[in-house]
Amino acid sequence: MGLERNIPGAVTSKLSTALNWARKNSLFQYPFVTACCGMEYMATLSNRYDLARFGAEIPRFSPRQADLLWVVGTVNHKLAPFLGRIYDQISDPKWVMSFGVCASTGGFYDNYATVQGIDKIVPVDVYIPGCPPRPEQVIDALVMLQEKIQREKFEEHYDRLPAMGDER
Repeated sequence: MGLERNIPGAVTSKLSTALNWARKNSLFQYPFVTACCGMEYMATLSNRYDLARFGAEIPRFSPRQADLLWVVGTVNHKLAPFLGRIYDQISDPKWVMSFGVCASTGGFYDNYATVQGIDKIVPVDVYIPGCPPRPEQVIDALVMLQEKIQREKFEEHYDRLPAMGDER
């Protein structure tokens, strides 16, 4: 039988399921805002769309206090090393959302100065399309990320760590 029959009122579960539930409902975000998508990011944080119901309402402005990196807007090559450093400073497990077409693919900036997608610098978990993306799209992407976090296994977070001696 199970522990539930022997001890009434007890709930049993896997530890990883409980940890993932807690992680997905308490995302501490670090906004890396560089361009016009920042206005839509701020609109998404407003009381009209209420990201608090998803557990991601308060941005942290120190990467050491965050576990979700939002890259919002255009990233140029001069800024790329700083983005990589910020990603390295975020605590594990960590996730990345690419906000808007400029962060995802470089957008209409097809030139020597713009990074053609932040996935060349950091691993991306969820891409949000649009120029700029609507707050509804951002909420859909956040829900997708939460579903991904709920399905993760504990060991997957350690596959992203660089090997000893690797440098960016």
